[in-house]
Amino acid sequence: MPLQRKRIRPVQTPVTFYEQPLSERLRFFLRLECLFGQTRHCLRSESEQDSHTCLGNLLEILHVIGRVDIKTEAVKELERIIATLEPLTRTPGVNLDTLDSLLITLGGLKSHLRNMDGPIAQELRDNEFFKLLLQRSGIPGGLCDFDLPPYRHWLQSNAEIRIADLRNWYGCLDTLRLSVDLILKLIRESATPVNCTAEGGIYQQSLDSASPFQLIRVTLPEDSPYFVEISGGRHRFTVRLLQASTGERALQATEDVTFQLSCCAL
Repeated sequence: MPLQRKRIRPVQTPVTFYEQPLSERLRFFLRLECLFGQTRHCLRSESEQDSHTCLGNLLEILHVIGRVDIKTEAVKELERIIATLEPLTRTPGVNLDTLDSLLITLGGLKSHLRNMDGPIAQELRDNEFFKLLLQRSGIPGGLCDFDLPPYRHWLQSNAEIRIADLRNWYGCLDTLRLSVDLILKLIRESATPVNCTAEGGIYQQSLDSASPFQLIRVTLPEDSPYFVEISGGRHRFTVRLLQASTGERALQATEDVTFQLSCCAL
């Protein structure tokens, strides 16, 4: 009986990513991505505490998108990416089915955002319950339920009711969330990581100003004793490897440290 060969997949080493946005627009998108992820995580739980945290994240999202015309910013970024990708439809060797599907998705999100009446999540700002919470959320500890009887009543309601409310409120942000997720995914995938060495814990590199760089991404093994600080802008950036510490001031690495670098431009 012939021996059967099994393909052994290489074990993926857990890694940690450190990112530096090169525009204010991308900085907002990264903040929203973080808050969307935290909100989604809390939605899986029925506990009062997780409902409190989830609602707090929703209020933070409203504060973030209230600082900028996020709908216009998302539409502009979707238009820019579409304009970058459309010429590829005439490039030999490109998978046209995949590219056409992506362009349709991008165009659909752009149209949905454009056709929205008023700012994103305006229905939440007009909600009397949310108005009350938004007024208090800027105060440290302002959401303590003893100050907010309606909020206390909601927190103590049946878990199914709370989660249904949270999912409904979170759903008001679906188009923005999907747009941000896809934009960041495409930008991150636009670069192939390369191995670099920070000599004595420091690495510097210039960027071609003619290329539309949006994000610097550094990858380290999850068990690395170092964390990364990235500084700079569209023309030049610096990567510093620092010794992780929770009680003392972080010190720069004195040895040479290898890491993976992605300079993302789309």
